[in-house]
Amino acid sequence: MPIHEPSVHSPSESVHADLPGFVQKRIESHTIGRVQQRWAGQHLLRGIQPSPDALHLSSNDYLSLTSEHHLIEAQAQAVLQARHQLLMSAVFLHGDTSTARLEQRLARFMGARNAILCQSGWAANVGLLQAIASEDHPVYLDMNAHMSLWQGAQAARARPIPFIHNDAEHAERQIKKNGQGVIVVDAVYSTNGSLCPLKDFAALAKRRDCVLLVDESHSLGTHGPEGAGLVAQEHLSGKVHFQTASLAKAFAGRAGLITCPDSFKDYFATESYPAIFSSSLQDHEMSWFERAADFLQHADERRDRLRAVSRLVRTALAQLGYDVSAGTEQIIALQPGRELLTLRLRDALQARGIFGSVFCAPATALNRSLMRFSMNSELTGKDVERLVGACAEIRDEVRLKDWKCASSAGRRSPMTDLESD
Repeated sequence: MPIHEPSVHSPSESVHADLPGFVQKRIESHTIGRVQQRWAGQHLLRGIQPSPDALHLSSNDYLSLTSEHHLIEAQAQAVLQARHQLLMSAVFLHGDTSTARLEQRLARFMGARNAILCQSGWAANVGLLQAIASEDHPVYLDMNAHMSLWQGAQAARARPIPFIHNDAEHAERQIKKNGQGVIVVDAVYSTNGSLCPLKDFAALAKRRDCVLLVDESHSLGTHGPEGAGLVAQEHLSGKVHFQTASLAKAFAGRAGLITCPDSFKDYFATESYPAIFSSSLQDHEMSWFERAADFLQHADERRDRLRAVSRLVRTALAQLGYDVSAGTEQIIALQPGRELLTLRLRDALQARGIFGSVFCAPATALNRSLMRFSMNSELTGKDVERLVGACAEIRDEVRLKDWKCASSAGRRSPMTDLESD
């Protein structure tokens, strides 16, 4: 039988089906309503190309693992030595597998009974909430909780009920009105670096017989004994039902994690859609996380350096008149609020070789946009001087006096009335 080569079209010959009007309308709402009108024809998330000497403050690699050559070499060896691997959903894995061994290793790292590896932090949060919440049991979310947690409530068809940021008393009032459910908080909040008062929420969960889920994405590796996270630091491992984490932060990889009781794993594997319908990790990915866990357990010096740099930058920015009081940790937010002011801030910083991350709706509430600086342990004294010097120089240029910062500015809540039923 002859083998027919697939036909190849040049780019000029390629054709696509015309999109229906309702899709075109949504695209135009972005290009016209957002870019042309709200952003005055500029793209808020697309600035100039960084020069080779640019100072990058947009990476979540807080402890600078991606520059560790022995970790890179170990992963490269794992790729080269790989033999036949089964590319399939983890639901089919059982017994003594490399995945199960790594899950146990990471559970020990966090002081938990067991753990589940997922494809990402997003998949971990969506999959977990889909498996534990329901139409009868609402999800109580800090109004600054990561968007994946709101999406998880939606996947569970559960009612998302927000509470004021870090306010356990308001959360309890919501529970009194709406009943037993799942309380969701971040250990360190990703928009402004604020710390969650975990002991307050652990006590609330016990008092109201609720599940407590803590997202440790921005605290795992950077906080706690040997980097075990904020739950371990606060001695709450026996009072928090689930911890989740993106391993794309301090672990510098690409996966997600859930800590859980032993009995939960099989249920999750057959109930969580992201777990069922996604492939498991490959051997070279697991090799990275195994070695990263070893490295992070002995990285106290880097954690100390990260904290010192974060305090230094926060103090200097506050002295310059920037309101950074909403947070305390390695994530530092400058909050112009209005998007055109944030655009002005981005351009002023990039012109001086400083590149942070712009957050705007839907990552924040509308007109609560911000520039996020992520500190890392490799920042030098000269780097700090360069950042602080640039921020001092641009105060008039970015119209700092016009900023209307709100320490509660965070991710957009699907509900505007926090006291509503």
